[in-house]
Amino acid sequence: MAEKRQNTKNRFAAVGLIGRPGTQVADSLQAVIDCLAERGLEIVVEDRTAGMLGNAGQATADRPSMGRHCDLVVVVGGDGSLLGVGRDLAHTGVPVLGINRGGLGFLADISPERIHRQLGEVLDGEYRVEDHFLLEAGVFRGDERIDGSPALNDVVVHPGSMARMMEFSLEVDGEFVYDQRSDGLIVASPTGSTAYALSAGGPIMHPSLDAIVIVPMFPHTLTSRPLVVRGTSEIAVTLGTVDRAKVNCDSQVDFDLESGDTVRIRKYATPLRLLYTYGHSFYESCRSKLDWASRLGGRD
Repeated sequence: MAEKRQNTKNRFAAVGLIGRPGTQVADSLQAVIDCLAERGLEIVVEDRTAGMLGNAGQATADRPSMGRHCDLVVVVGGDGSLLGVGRDLAHTGVPVLGINRGGLGFLADISPERIHRQLGEVLDGEYRVEDHFLLEAGVFRGDERIDGSPALNDVVVHPGSMARMMEFSLEVDGEFVYDQRSDGLIVASPTGSTAYALSAGGPIMHPSLDAIVIVPMFPHTLTSRPLVVRGTSEIAVTLGTVDRAKVNCDSQVDFDLESGDTVRIRKYATPLRLLYTYGHSFYESCRSKLDWASRLGGRD
């Protein structure tokens, strides 16, 4: 992740708006629209989001078009909403700002009650940029690439819906690492290190690291531990004999696997550009979201 601090009054002319499906975010969507309208900015609402608002007079577009024509995209939802936007829009280079109407909110940082003030700061040029790299997973059957998807958080190879072990081999940059029998394997970016990989015992990685973490899921051994490799590495997971298996990207996109298939994972070509206000801190997010040392020695 490359971080840049903006100190000029950078104005965005056209701002896209994407909301999580459901009526629960309608009030926050309207607050964003009001803030944008006060500044006379062009507002482009995603077509699916426009159906939740019922507002006339706003331009609408499908998501791919927003990436091409907007100077900024505001996402109202949780981190899950930002994962989908990241996969869909990272390749366009459009910066993205998250309004948190979900759970943890590691990526979507602005709370609903601070929309007017903090969104206003960003629109007035008071923000910093964090480039979060994505992973790209490709499914190969022999030499043919049959499926694939980018992933902002993680790529997970697992046996499917039934809890059972599977056999696979792992290579990094063409070098054999190990054969393993386990419930699967998580390959996560630094952004995803605080998601599923953390629950499986992986390390917390600062978003600025150029590294990838490989976390085995309940391995049938006492010595298999998470492995951190260079961000430029190519990781290959080749299945042994399986009845069924899947590869899952960000818990939102999945593909079926067969015996002998190889999942190749590497850094995606373009990062997701996330905007934050100057007060944002990764460590503060860890303290508040993960309940780090909230009370020590009885201190108030």
